[in-house]
Amino acid sequence: MNLNLINIFTVFMVLFAVIDITGSIPIILEIKKRTGNISPVRTTIVAFILMLLFLFIGEPLLNLFGVDLSSFAIAGSFVLFFLGVELVLGIQLFRYDSNAKTAIIPVAFPLIAGAGSMTTLISLKTEYLMSEILIALTLNMIFVFFVLKATRFFEKLLGDAGIQILKKVFGIILLAIAIRLFLSNTGIKLVGDA
Repeated sequence: MNLNLINIFTVFMVLFAVIDITGSIPIILEIKKRTGNISPVRTTIVAFILMLLFLFIGEPLLNLFGVDLSSFAIAGSFVLFFLGVELVLGIQLFRYDSNAKTAIIPVAFPLIAGAGSMTTLISLKTEYLMSEILIALTLNMIFVFFVLKATRFFEKLLGDAGIQILKKVFGIILLAIAIRLFLSNTGIKLVGDA
């Protein structure tokens, strides 16, 4: 097995951009505030398992239920949209119990192992070796773990005012990502799109 380091780096960067754990910091801090805690180990493991399952059996599983990738991505876009609405408007749409296990759901899925990252994994299979994808995914999950572990540091660094500003900004970005994901999977074109 000949591993290509450039390919591993390329896949790592693609997944890093799609997972965007650093961009999710304000959302993670908000969920942590509502639930009291987020378990970095559990959340990372759940997201990793979801992504691995989707990498190996995602398409056949969706086909079994008669769901195509576009429909899956559209469903994920709705979840991201409502998370964005929560951040921008400061309202609570999702129900969070005050324990770390419930925080796994919105953080592990759809923030980390979301529709975008899962569909990206499937598309990467057409261009890269499975071993290269697995290495790049594992490295990304290690990075995700360290970001989740450092939430207290980010809270101190940003302070309440900084977190509030970032929540609004990233809420709008999350809304835009959700809309783009929705539009790109429905075939709807915006005015001015070629």
